[in-house]
Amino acid sequence: MPKSRIRKKKDTYTPPEGQKSGKIDLRSGRSWVAPLMLAMFALGLVWIVLYYLTSGSLPVDALGDWNIVVGFGFIAVGFVVSTQWK
Repeated sequence: MPKSRIRKKKDTYTPPEGQKSGKIDLRSGRSWVAPLMLAMFALGLVWIVLYYLTSGSLPVDALGDWNIVVGFGFIAVGFVVSTQWK
């Protein structure tokens, strides 16, 4: 069986020219994203915990078990908002 060719590799790494270091600009105009995301997570968590601790009488008694869906809805909105974070 014939031997395959051996390829020579370069031993040194040369970075591409023209690239700048990637500095993150924290003042990019989306400063509302992180506080809103955390607020939605916290509100959803508080909603669900409050529902369980009060045996269903709070936050909204008329919703019944749908209070859990509302709490997870707030958490889902937090995840949707998190996609806007750069």
